[in-house]
Amino acid sequence: MPDAAAPSVLFVCVHNAGRSQMAAAFLTRLAGDRVQVRSAGSAPAAGVNPAVVAAMAEVGIDIAAEVPKVLTAEAVQASDVVITMGCGDTCPVFPGKRYLDWELPDPAGQGVEAVRPIRDEIEKRIRGLVDEIAPVGRA
Repeated sequence: MPDAAAPSVLFVCVHNAGRSQMAAAFLTRLAGDRVQVRSAGSAPAAGVNPAVVAAMAEVGIDIAAEVPKVLTAEAVQASDVVITMGCGDTCPVFPGKRYLDWELPDPAGQGVEAVRPIRDEIEKRIRGLVDEIAPVGRA
């Protein structure tokens, strides 16, 4: 169970079926209990994009059981860092939160070949985020 003092990160995209699911899975894998991880969408899809599931399976991360979740004001308020991935003006903004906007292509309707470079860019950005907010050795 994550430490109550652990930073919390919320990943938001429109459908919560691709980019935000990959980011949440990478952060969970790389930071473990050092970070609390959430993801949500402003207009959640019925399920996670199958090409995204396949691309993540290629790097040993199973997100097949993940379910897109609706973005709530409570989830934003409970997060220290909110990372948006193309949700535009639908993301609620609260004072005192750190917001980052990661411009990434939308994998919706794309095959696994198109998802791989998006996945790899997300992993690179997550590694940088972990080094910044939850470096190894932090209690």
